[in-house]
Amino acid sequence: MYIAIAGNIGCGKTTLTRLLSERFGWRALYESTVNNPYLEDFYQDMETWSFHLQTYFLNHRFEQVKDATVDNPVIQDRSLYEGTYVFTENLRRSGVLNQRDFENYTALAKLYEAKANAPHLLIYLRADVEKLQQNIEKRGRDYEKTIPTEYLQNLNDLYEEWIDSYDKGGLVVVDVNDVDFVANDKDFERIASAIESAMRIRKTPTGSLV
Repeated sequence: MYIAIAGNIGCGKTTLTRLLSERFGWRALYESTVNNPYLEDFYQDMETWSFHLQTYFLNHRFEQVKDATVDNPVIQDRSLYEGTYVFTENLRRSGVLNQRDFENYTALAKLYEAKANAPHLLIYLRADVEKLQQNIEKRGRDYEKTIPTEYLQNLNDLYEEWIDSYDKGGLVVVDVNDVDFVANDKDFERIASAIESAMRIRKTPTGSLV
């Protein structure tokens, strides 16, 4: 079983990955942020570092997906697809990433996607920009304090476009705007139960948890 958690910056992916890993005994695969050689530079100068950052993430996530297919059940903090259909697309639309680099990245991404197994279950965490900003403020990463509101909103819009047409496997949508799955055990159990229900069905249907 390979599960991936998708969602915008600050929606709670990493925390939920850890909690579900502990709950179900899955091995957690985390997004590379602590030792990422491009992340801080990207937020200082997106135009210069956007291609480097997204290519780094693409390679890192692909290596995780390869590992996920030969081991015990795993849960991944952010899927392989979000870099392509959300983050890089947003950089292209906003003019930060030029067309040449976008086409180069897209060609690489198609190669990676063709070699990778899709998640059996994708868990999408939906959050308004206000909620995202509250969470970003709480975790206190200096390089994230400069993220513009417009940037987060554009990512949210692209996430909704992508999720609306997602057809690679099972899907559970969790609205986390009024949910605190860290402090409230009932909130976490509702999410865990929805995931358990989805996993019981061999061909997992698309569902939602609002």
